Amino acid sequence: MTPQPLVITNGRLVLPSGEPVRADLRCEKGRIVAIGDDAAPREGDSVFDAGNALVTPGLVDLGVFAIDKPAFHFGGITRAALMPDQGPPLDHPARVRFAAQSGKPDFWVHPLAAATRGLEGTELAELALMREAGARAVSTGRRWIGDSGVMLRLLSYCAMLGLVVVTHAEDAGVTGTAVATAGEVATRLGLPSAPAQAEALAVARDIALAEMTGAQIHIRQVTTAAALDLVRAAKERGVRVTAGVTPAHFMLSDLELVDFRTFCRFSPPLRGQADREAVVAAIGDGTIDVIASGHDPRGPEDKRLPFADAEPGMAGAETLLPLTLTLVRDGVIDMARAFTLLAGNPAALLGANAGRLVLGAEADIAVVHPTRPWIVNSDKMAASAGNTPFDRRPVEGRVLALWKGGTRID
Repeated sequence: MTPQPLVITNGRLVLPSGEPVRADLRCEKGRIVAIGDDAAPREGDSVFDAGNALVTPGLVDLGVFAIDKPAFHFGGITRAALMPDQGPPLDHPARVRFAAQSGKPDFWVHPLAAATRGLEGTELAELALMREAGARAVSTGRRWIGDSGVMLRLLSYCAMLGLVVVTHAEDAGVTGTAVATAGEVATRLGLPSAPAQAEALAVARDIALAEMTGAQIHIRQVTTAAALDLVRAAKERGVRVTAGVTPAHFMLSDLELVDFRTFCRFSPPLRGQADREAVVAAIGDGTIDVIASGHDPRGPEDKRLPFADAEPGMAGAETLLPLTLTLVRDGVIDMARAFTLLAGNPAALLGANAGRLVLGAEADIAVVHPTRPWIVNSDKMAASAGNTPFDRRPVEGRVLALWKGGTRID
């Protein structure tokens, strides 16, 4: 059904550049059709008074491991790119097609096709057929492809198909069974660890192959100063590389592991304070292009275990927005840049006409109170599991209303 025309009034619009602008916004047939004077309400319109709150694009979460609509709606997320690490993996066109339809109509899922069959890292999957089935990009999943010949063929093929390759950056030959970053904390706790340089090794190889093939590559999580320097230099040379990170790596360091907190068991693992500060600096200078939740809800059967046996991951959808807003309050980025990282850039990587409040874009819209305080509570989260490292942390920023394609989500 065609949604009723919508006008959002009395809001401060977060446009792609500049400070929030007080203006009305009008949507018809699921798209933004007017901003400012031309958006005045008419008879028969649905009118929403934003009450001086921010009017923002719906967030586009690049790289989630589960479709958890209550959590996404709570966090203002209207689209998510689903990682291929499913059971079974998204390495077949039928599975990709099913995943692409699984969230509609109030949430859109953009599947990332498995780069190799079974995510084994050896034989390329049917990438062209999966693109036709709805895959918006290709991903190596939770693992790095160690065979450089396979990675070269993957990037060459994806360059021809016009598909972005989303990679995981940890050299498995170096990390082995490590669950922490080598250093004082891992040594004191007796945890299997690997040097932070494992990330830089993987990033250097993948950037070199991307430069050789002309492929577009997105490194899903870049968490160390050395790897960020490589990305920064590659961008200056014109390599088609982008980088992402989750709030865990710009908010937390490996000091969080001192009590063997398995809710802080991640892949890549938490880094030292110097690397955490380097991530914040990289967000500020534009080296990092995307902030994503890494949403991976895990129940007690996966987390209430000895640290080395626990599965990595966190329930991040509900805290993605407020934790990113801490960067705005700290002066690292402005509000427009925050929503470019959360919505505009990930939408562009996925080829989605969304993520920005511009004429003609799909009307995926959130009304956000940027300073409304609340306390993260793992026991009361909307997610299917509350494995958050930010339990009991006071945060600011809450979604007041959400629309998908101009239709209100309750």
